[in-house]
Amino acid sequence: MQTEDTSYRPELVLEKIGGKWKMPILWRLSQRSVWRYGELKRDLGDISHKMLSQQLKELEQEGLIDRTLYPVVPPKVEYSLTERGMLTLPAITALCDLHAILENKQPCPLSK
Repeated sequence: MQTEDTSYRPELVLEKIGGKWKMPILWRLSQRSVWRYGELKRDLGDISHKMLSQQLKELEQEGLIDRTLYPVVPPKVEYSLTERGMLTLPAITALCDLHAILENKQPCPLSK
């Protein structure tokens, strides 16, 4: 019996960028070069501070975003996409396009 190559399972990528908040965070970080924590929190809406902090930490650990801490009071923290993080954008865009197709709407703005 031939064994299946488990490196091509969709759940593996979803471990890195799946869930309710990681793709929306990556999407927003693709729209501008730098976001502050409070800006992300406001733009995402009903995400809790705990969840946003956790998701940002996980994305940073995966090497998908950079976190820059400035030594000022109060602390200033900025987030941006890494080159590795930018590699997620075609997949996120494809999912947005699929949603548009399924809902008979216009394609994602990043598709152009």
